[in-house]
Amino acid sequence: MGRVKHIHFVGIGGVGMGGIAEVLLNQGYAVSGSDIAANAMTQRLQGLGVKIAIGHNPQHVQGADVVVVSSAVATSNPEVEAARQLRLPIVPRAQMLAELMRFHRGIAIAGTHGKTTTTSLIASVLAEAGLDPTFVIGGRLNQAGTHARLGASQYFVAEADESDASFLLLLPTIAVVTNIDPEHLDYYGTMQRVREAYLNFINRVPFYGIAVLGIDSINVRGLLPAIRKPIVTYGVSPDADLRAEEIVIGGLSTRFEVIHKGELVGRVTIPLPGHHLALNALAAISVAFQLGIDFGIAARALAAFSGISRRFEIKGAAAGRIILDDYAHHPEEVRATLRAARAAFQRRIVTVFQPHRYTRLRDLFDDFLGAFDDTDVLYLMEVYAAGEDPMPDVSARRLYEGMRARGHLNVHYLAGESEPVLRLIRETADGDLLITLGAGDVYKLGEDLLALLAQARFTAFIDKEGTERRRV
Repeated sequence: MGRVKHIHFVGIGGVGMGGIAEVLLNQGYAVSGSDIAANAMTQRLQGLGVKIAIGHNPQHVQGADVVVVSSAVATSNPEVEAARQLRLPIVPRAQMLAELMRFHRGIAIAGTHGKTTTTSLIASVLAEAGLDPTFVIGGRLNQAGTHARLGASQYFVAEADESDASFLLLLPTIAVVTNIDPEHLDYYGTMQRVREAYLNFINRVPFYGIAVLGIDSINVRGLLPAIRKPIVTYGVSPDADLRAEEIVIGGLSTRFEVIHKGELVGRVTIPLPGHHLALNALAAISVAFQLGIDFGIAARALAAFSGISRRFEIKGAAAGRIILDDYAHHPEEVRATLRAARAAFQRRIVTVFQPHRYTRLRDLFDDFLGAFDDTDVLYLMEVYAAGEDPMPDVSARRLYEGMRARGHLNVHYLAGESEPVLRLIRETADGDLLITLGAGDVYKLGEDLLALLAQARFTAFIDKEGTERRRV
């Protein structure tokens, strides 16, 4: 990108956009960006020296050589229109990611669930092996304190976005597919088109590369006859090349044995609970083996893994309650998170769920009805639109009514509540685990609750209400 000196990002506050911006900044480019509101990402980038503007204005693209846009930015955005008038290149986020990966040995992680955690685990294993990878992740890697980092080696580890098929712009040397489930049907239309997109992603691997596939997923397994590139499989299935056996969830950790082609390789402990975490760790070990990394190094990295923001993240504890937050927004992710919480904590589980996107709630409505069996109490917030327009008969109220009809009697409608935090204080008690679930801003409710509970003046009030409720 010789003639390009200044890169402007429209929608820079998104985790995918901000991560790429940080890598480019560290490569020496002048980086600027705008977004409709400030957030943790814009504040971090501003602290690093990125020029951040809140709000969109045509003047923001003045002096830029190229403009990068996220999929959430409309073509009618004033900065995009200004860039078009100035004949500036307008580059989708995924294309810029592909351009960065083009100069490296790329490792791209795709899948309906587990992408962020698996990407983080792979980056951690490579770092432990001294390979110093560049990485761009859809969540903040706690050990690194960032979503992205410019490394000194040839390796580039990135989360691949399948939501609009833009992952097909990537040309990774190693392509990982964790699983395939119904998702983003508003874009693809049918599951057949979803499967075809993943097949194309896998078959873009060069002849000297390899695809690492989670074979427990029926939709991944169904692609095997059509794959024309080298593959290695992982899972608990008997025919997986790399298998997990004797999976044990104890407290906030998961232990399992690793079997490679029928032989015991060793044992792994990862300090996060959940059967799905064992599979994510297996994917990282599979990649490690392809790169010649010793199992002991991979196991050490996994044992030291300290998690990612908004992925089974314990926010804190106060007044006897533990507050936990997770990004789960698909029925399968909700099930996995609640199962992990049930296995890890001997507490009553109170869940606050915020549906994310009207299209997702519409397409997966029946699946959502059965996704919350492992919570004792459920509160529903209104749908987080994520830029979508409301849809007739698609709402948290309808989800609430559907769950009540299904027999989930301890479900409550929190949308429209003037003081939701105070209601949760009244209706939770010492010993409860409260989980905020969703890809929107539901985490703020947990943070507000934690801050309020920590104030000593509420202690007697909480104790009194909790005692009264337990006598009912």
